[in-house]
Amino acid sequence: MPDYQKELVEYRLQSTQEKLHSAKILLDAGEYKDSIGRSYYAMFSAIRAILALDKVDFSKHAGVIAYFQKEYVKTGKFDKEYSKYISSAFQIRNNCDYADFFLVSGNDAVEQYKKAEKFVDAVKKYLEKDN
Repeated sequence: MPDYQKELVEYRLQSTQEKLHSAKILLDAGEYKDSIGRSYYAMFSAIRAILALDKVDFSKHAGVIAYFQKEYVKTGKFDKEYSKYISSAFQIRNNCDYADFFLVSGNDAVEQYKKAEKFVDAVKKYLEKDN
């Protein structure tokens, strides 16, 4: 893998960690909707780190998610649960950001954060193992 590609993967993983850290701070502060958003973006950034390996990117979130599901979940590189995590997180984040009167609880935010941690850990293991 060329150096620039490694640097992009590392940059995106660093961004992933920053978002996960922010999600935890927001969760602890009781800012549940914003924590859910940061948890989603941690997963999204982790996927983009993988996409850097394939030298692909998309202008829309749905494109990134669809590519991950097609190339990494359906091929068995990642368990189907991760497809559910990112799809659900995408929907919940959209609702938190755009839906009027969409309510979330602390438990919702904790659950989303835990899924994001698990998702990010799986991506890191994949990147360490296969690259």
